[in-house]
Amino acid sequence: MILLAAVDLAVMTPAVLREARAWTRRLSAHLYILHVADPDPDFIGYGAGPESVRLAVAHKFTRAHGQIEEAARELRKEGLDVTALLVQGATAESILREANRLSADVILMGTRARGAMRELIVGSVSKAVIRESTRPILLVPHRDAP
Repeated sequence: MILLAAVDLAVMTPAVLREARAWTRRLSAHLYILHVADPDPDFIGYGAGPESVRLAVAHKFTRAHGQIEEAARELRKEGLDVTALLVQGATAESILREANRLSADVILMGTRARGAMRELIVGSVSKAVIRESTRPILLVPHRDAP
C-alpha cells in the first residue's frame, strides 16, 4: 500500500504527519511525504535573474527539502518506510500528478479553510484535489474547524 501525505510545512503539517504515521503503521504502507513549493512566475530556472534571486530561491527550496527530510527521518526512526518529495508547481495539480505517478492508494492532506463558512467546509486546494482525484482522500481538519 502507498500513502501520499501532502504537507504545507506550516500549521497543518503536524496534524497531517500524525495521521500519516498512524495509517502507515496500521497498513504497513510506504509513505511519501510531499511538499509542493509554489511556482514562481517571476523566476523560471536558474539561468535568468540576478544572483541574489537565484540564491534566495535555492535557499527556500533547500530549507523546505530539509524540513520534509527531517520529518521522514523521524518517522524512519520509528521503523516506518518513508520517502520525502519536494516538487514545484500549482499545488492541487502537483498533488494529483504525484499521486498518479506513485500509484498512491490514498492521499492524506490537511484542510485549513478560513472564512465564508470555512470556505464551505474545505479549502480551495482540498476542493480541487477532491474534485479531480480518482483516489481516496483522507482530509485532516484544522483543530479550529467545526
